[in-house]
Amino acid sequence: MKVIVGLGNPGKKYENTRHNIGFTALDYIGEKSGIDISTKKHKALIGSGYIEGQKVLLVKPQTFMNLSGESLRSVMDFYKLEPEDFIVIFDDISLDVGKMRIRRKGSAGGHNGIKSIIAHLGSQNFPRLKIGVGEKPKGYDLADYVLGHFSKGEHQIYDDLYSNIYDAIKLIVLDHMTEAMNQYN
Repeated sequence: MKVIVGLGNPGKKYENTRHNIGFTALDYIGEKSGIDISTKKHKALIGSGYIEGQKVLLVKPQTFMNLSGESLRSVMDFYKLEPEDFIVIFDDISLDVGKMRIRRKGSAGGHNGIKSIIAHLGSQNFPRLKIGVGEKPKGYDLADYVLGHFSKGEHQIYDDLYSNIYDAIKLIVLDHMTEAMNQYN
């Protein structure tokens, strides 16, 4: 079983912010695959089903971004999984708006949600799909920037990107990581 995780912060206040792009992408994946992400369990909203014939669990941690690892650890222990069974989708300020990058593993790169996941899973060895939200403008506070909302133009860019994200996730779920990276990076 693969666990597809979208990172974000719970609550209306954070909807449609840059930091919540992982939640938004996961909602799209759930909708496309017919998986309802509404069961409250493991400090998260979860849904289970199948993508490309493979059993998956979709997870939206409700612990706030900086504590995301708590939820994933609970899922890992309950289902007896390895870090490699997780695919984490999250925002990245080092990528341009609307770009995505897939990695097999790696450091947190300054992302507090990923830092928490690495600490709680005890490993950096989990696949991730980073969604570019653009570099913060000069003079902006980083927290204010990532908790800010997208412009209408940016919304259109992401609406077009979600289908590529879904297609990349399908390849990763089928263990075609190299193909996903070659096609979408």
